[in-house]
Amino acid sequence: MTKFFKKLLSITFLTFIFTESIFSKEIPIGQLVDFTGPTSSVGKPFGQGHIDAIKWINQNGGINNRKIRLETVDYSYKAPRAVATYKRWKSRLKVITVIGWGTADTEALMETIARDKIPFFSGSYAGQLTDPTGKAPNSFKAAPYNFFYGPSYSDACRGLITWALNDWKRKENSGQPKFVHMGDNHPYPNAPKQACQEYAEEIGFEVLSVINYTLAPGDFTAQCLTLKQIEANYAYLANSSNSTTALLKACDTVSAEVQFMTNVWGVDETVIKASGKAADGIVFAVRTNSVWGDNQEGMELIKNVSAMSGKSDQYRSVHYISAVCSMFYIAEAMKTAMTGGKLNGEGIRNAMYEKENWVPKGLGGVCLPSTWKNDDHRGLMEVPIYMVKVNGATDKKNVDQLMKEKVIQLVKEDQITLPRRAEWRGY
Repeated sequence: MTKFFKKLLSITFLTFIFTESIFSKEIPIGQLVDFTGPTSSVGKPFGQGHIDAIKWINQNGGINNRKIRLETVDYSYKAPRAVATYKRWKSRLKVITVIGWGTADTEALMETIARDKIPFFSGSYAGQLTDPTGKAPNSFKAAPYNFFYGPSYSDACRGLITWALNDWKRKENSGQPKFVHMGDNHPYPNAPKQACQEYAEEIGFEVLSVINYTLAPGDFTAQCLTLKQIEANYAYLANSSNSTTALLKACDTVSAEVQFMTNVWGVDETVIKASGKAADGIVFAVRTNSVWGDNQEGMELIKNVSAMSGKSDQYRSVHYISAVCSMFYIAEAMKTAMTGGKLNGEGIRNAMYEKENWVPKGLGGVCLPSTWKNDDHRGLMEVPIYMVKVNGATDKKNVDQLMKEKVIQLVKEDQITLPRRAEWRGY
C-alpha cells in the first residue's frame, strides 16, 4: 500500500471518528407527521409545535447541553410507510424516542417498540395505548412504551358525555337524551366508540346506531338527514377536522338540530373559519388549560417557542399548544434519564414515572398537571370542554384576525374530572 493511500485511509478514519463523535453528542429522535394526508389540517400545527419546541430547546441549553437531532418524515397517514420509516430509524438513526401520529400506525408499532424499548409519544390518544401491563379487564394489549399528553379519546368522549347530560338537565329537558357516534370505519374514529357508548348508556342516554361518514370531505347530506330522522340530541364527531366542515355545512343546510361534540382533533380554528356560522355552538374537548390569548404564566414560553417559525404574537391553534406541552414533557424526561446516567429508551420511560401532577417548567397554567404510572399510562383524567362562538362572517379575514377581533371565540364551558376507574384503563 502506498504512503498516499495509507494517509488517505488515516484521514478518512479520523473524519469518521470525528463525525461519530459529533453525532454521539446529539440525541436522535424520529418524528412521524401527516402534512399531506387526510388528517393534515390538524397534523400540520401539531407537527410544527414539536419542531418549534425542539428548536427552542436546542437554542436554550438543549438536554443538559446536548442537542436533539430530529428527523421528520411526512408519511401521509399511511401506516405501512410509518412502520417502514421506524425500521429505518431503528437501524440507521438509532433513535431513542419517536414522536408519532396516527392511531393505525401507532397500534401497528406497539409490539415492535415494546420489544425495542423505544418510547413512542403519539398524536393518537386511543385508550388502547394506556395499559402498559396488558392485564386490565378490557385491555387491547400491553403498551409499556406508548405515551401521550392529554385525555384518551375514550376519556375525552366520556367527559363530553358528562357535559351533555349536565347540559340536558340544565335546559330542563324531559325524557331520555339520545346520543349518536359519528365517524369513519377506521381505527382512529373507532377507538373510543364502544367505551363511550357504554358510558353514555350507563349514565342514562339512549344510544342510537352509529352513523358513518368518511375521513375525507364529501357530500354528507344523507348523514344529516338521518340525524334529523332519528332525532338525535347529541352527536359525537369522531373524525378529524378535514371532514368536519363538510358535515357541519350539510347539516346546517338541512336544519339538523343537534348538539355536535367533537374529539380533540374534530374541530379547530381553521375549521371554524371555513364553516362560518355552521360551527357556532359546537362543543369539543381540549388538552390544555389555556388556548391562545389566555393570560396564563406559561403562555410567555409558548410565544417564545412560536417565534421559532413565525412571530411570537402569531395566533397558534389548540393543536400547536398541546404539541409544545408534549415536547416539553419528553425533554424533561430525557433530562431526568440523563441525570440518572441512563439516556436510552428504558431510562426515558422510567423517567416518565418519577413525578406526580407534573407540569413542565415554564408552562404553568398551560399544560395540565399529568401523572403517568408504570401500571397506568392515563396521564390526564381532566377534560376541558370548550364551546365555539361565531359572532360574524368568517370568509374575508384570516384566522389571526378573526381570533383577535373575537369574531371567533373559544369559550370554556366546563372541566370534567373523571374517576380513574380500573376497567377504563387500556379501553
